[in-house]
Amino acid sequence: MPDVDGFDEFYRGSRQRLLGFVYVLTGNLAEAQDAVQEAYIRAWQRWSTVSGYDDPEAWVRVVASRIAVSRWRSLRSRARAYLRHGAEEISPAPSTDTVEVVAALRRLPEEQRVAIALYYLLGMPVAEVARETAAPVGTVKARLSRGRAALAGLLAVVDLEEAADA
Repeated sequence: MPDVDGFDEFYRGSRQRLLGFVYVLTGNLAEAQDAVQEAYIRAWQRWSTVSGYDDPEAWVRVVASRIAVSRWRSLRSRARAYLRHGAEEISPAPSTDTVEVVAALRRLPEEQRVAIALYYLLGMPVAEVARETAAPVGTVKARLSRGRAALAGLLAVVDLEEAADA
């Protein structure tokens, strides 16, 4: 059983110094907090060993600085790759039609929404949708029919609202 009280005391007594140190290394408070948190997690996992060191804070400081440097190197490598290969293409924003369909789908009951997604988006046959959802084939057909009717009504309302706004 780890020495919880000893670790808590160690943590309270060293966290601010360690965070300040790693913040100076990284220049980024969020990065410093992440690195320090990870270092303390590792210290806690090995507390029975780390607590026996002459200077446990030095061990955590080395681990935190290595984590911070490793993250910095990873970001630097990623930046170099972007320069070599170009950044990923930005995906176009969804069309207003897509947004309206998604909003209408969200208003459907989950069973209808799942059946419509499996059938229309993934192209599954009705029998496969039935197997996937553990529902009888007739139930899947009913969900698809009701879902289509509900979507048609919801999308017609959106069209009417847009026409009234114009």
